[in-house]
Amino acid sequence: MSIFNRFFGRKEESTDADKLTANSEAENPLALTVLFAGQPAIDANELTKTLGAYHPSMRRARVELEPSLEAPFGLVGWEKHVVKLVGFNAPMPKESVEACVAPSHYPAEVKAQVRAHLGHIILYYAGFEENPLEQYVALAAVAGALVEFDGLAVLNETARTSLPAGIFTHAELGDDSLEVLRDFPLTTIFCGFVKYDVEGVQGVWMRTYGAGALGCNDLAALAEGHHEGSKYSELFNNILRYQFDSGAEFAAGHTMQVGESTYAKLREPLESEYFLHDPQKALVMEMITEAQINQ
Repeated sequence: MSIFNRFFGRKEESTDADKLTANSEAENPLALTVLFAGQPAIDANELTKTLGAYHPSMRRARVELEPSLEAPFGLVGWEKHVVKLVGFNAPMPKESVEACVAPSHYPAEVKAQVRAHLGHIILYYAGFEENPLEQYVALAAVAGALVEFDGLAVLNETARTSLPAGIFTHAELGDDSLEVLRDFPLTTIFCGFVKYDVEGVQGVWMRTYGAGALGCNDLAALAEGHHEGSKYSELFNNILRYQFDSGAEFAAGHTMQVGESTYAKLREPLESEYFLHDPQKALVMEMITEAQINQ
């Protein structure tokens, strides 16, 4: 069966068992995008070697690319993971790039290089792992292997965030690469962390994006200023990691302890907080006293 049929999850009884086939039941797949300095030229054999060396569990990783197409197109997989690879010999739309690059926290000169990219590859999860974090880890691993082919950055459009490509390489992460990716702060690449200066509002609004893809709630808070960015990024990450690991459900009116002597209450955005009215809904976190818990 052709790679095109298997790319769309069409599998027949006669299909070679060693051939990769996308999960036909996968809906709303998670995705990451790799941006390249030039037009992405990916050699299937070289990518197979790079993937196989990325982590011990990936030694039998396979790569199937359609040779008749100018831009990379095909499937990558190992164990229960299958990743669709769709390349473009053209830049990613500027608005999408800016939404991911502008709020991210890395040097301006690197951002300039990323904005000047000439090609990109979108990675879609199409395997059989149900855990969304494991899906993201698999995508990040493939992205890390692709980075070796002159990649500049890895973007998560749903989360409105990005990171420089070198962060995802085996050279950077080591032989425990997948374990390191699992422990990445969620507010770096699997969720986004964005700061807003709102006219007429004293302070800086900070919020997450993309937490819904992990089965969590996006969070927002009004900070005193930009100097509290690290504080709220870490706080949001800790809360989201707890929610993901425990399966806890959050809703407006819930209270929680978020530090040794720090407490917070969740609420819906006010009508006047128009900047939080987004398809990716966020719960607003307000600091309260211990006496106000569960009131």
